[in-house]
Amino acid sequence: MLIEVLVIIAAVCAVLVGSAAKVITQYERGVVFRFGRLQEAVRGPGLTFIVPVVDRLRKVNLQIITMPVPAQEGITRDNITVRVDAVVYFNVTDPARALVNVEDYLFAMGQVAQSSLRSIIGKSELDDLLSNRERLNQGLEVMIDSPALDWGVHIDRVEIKDVSLPESMKRSIARQAEAERERRSRIIAADGEYQASRKLSDAASVMADAPAALQLRLLETVVEVAAEKNSTLVLPFPVELLRFVDQVTPQERSSGGAEHPAASTDVVPRVPEPADVPDVEGLPPVHDALITPDAVPRGAGAP
Repeated sequence: MLIEVLVIIAAVCAVLVGSAAKVITQYERGVVFRFGRLQEAVRGPGLTFIVPVVDRLRKVNLQIITMPVPAQEGITRDNITVRVDAVVYFNVTDPARALVNVEDYLFAMGQVAQSSLRSIIGKSELDDLLSNRERLNQGLEVMIDSPALDWGVHIDRVEIKDVSLPESMKRSIARQAEAERERRSRIIAADGEYQASRKLSDAASVMADAPAALQLRLLETVVEVAAEKNSTLVLPFPVELLRFVDQVTPQERSSGGAEHPAASTDVVPRVPEPADVPDVEGLPPVHDALITPDAVPRGAGAP
């Protein structure tokens, strides 16, 4: 009988010791509540003991938690509807306050992140959401970190992942980017033409001062064409000769046009009379040999 009692006592002691011994991992901290009252000392990693039935141990994870924020739809400051999602990285720095000051700090952090994201959408413009995300990430981090400090939670970083736009807005942005690139290409082409014209003007000035430079340039052009091994024949033609022809041609037209009309009006073709034709020896006079319609025999064909 005594042995059975000792065995029972040993079993009860083993159960109590087993319930009193707790193991805390390296990335966790233990918070002890004794009769519901928080103990100031936070248990570190390793083997620790509590009073069975009297104490209750809560373990808190100190690792960085990655929390995706669901996509939030909002209207930007320039009245454009967008959907923005983000991700929040945070960890618990004060386990006691994380358990005492808020019922569920994970759920609370998720709600604060969603409301802060909607608020930052309403305060920003579309261009800021697309191109200036670093500043928006910093602003969003400050907005989430303000209530999180009282909960013993530290915000490591906040990042906006994606910005979804309506299809019509995507087409408008694409047209705007295309027009901007077209404008820049035209400006670059016009600048190139301007620089080329300046260089050509300088080259023309040099060739005007040194006429031999033009001849050298023509010879160089002939050499370049001949190097291609084609059938093209290049004949340099002086520009001065063309100018001379242009100056002479209007003068000839003006001088010739004043004489020709008078000559055409004065000269009238004269038909010789029959009497003016000289008689040839042995032949009758021309006026006697004229054939009249009555002299043509009937039935004869036309000559």
